Amino acid sequence: MNPLLRWVGSLGLLLIPLADPVSAQSTATVTVAASDHVLVHKSPSCGCCTQWVEHLRANGFTVEVRDEADVALSKRRLGVPAPMASCHTAEVGGYFVEGHVPAADIRRLLTQRPAIQGLAVPGMPAGSPGMELPDGRVAPYTVHQIDGDGNVSDFARHGQ
Repeated sequence: MNPLLRWVGSLGLLLIPLADPVSAQSTATVTVAASDHVLVHKSPSCGCCTQWVEHLRANGFTVEVRDEADVALSKRRLGVPAPMASCHTAEVGGYFVEGHVPAADIRRLLTQRPAIQGLAVPGMPAGSPGMELPDGRVAPYTVHQIDGDGNVSDFARHGQ
């Protein structure tokens, strides 16, 4: 692969060639930044939420944190189904991300761009990002995807 393209790719940029309206022979290139900005809505006193934010930052995301007295308002606004709720809610690339979803699953979501509303890990599974155990164990948990009709299906499984 061309070293320049590899470098551009490492920055999370997508080069899209566009036809020039004046001449079908020439092309222009538009650079579009891939979204790595995550907006996290959390309680000001939640330690595991802060650890999850650090997990995202350690995995290359730019994270903005909004401490909110009532995170349920953000959950409702974004359409997070009540049974899928956890302690924090995030927004990234037009999706919601509820709970302790691993950064790798968020990257996959942003790469594949499925026609869903978001991802959710209900509750606070032991060993998930932000809920790490001292011995490194990961209790089995599922990252769910929620479509526009509220249907829930599996996106990824961890600790199996």
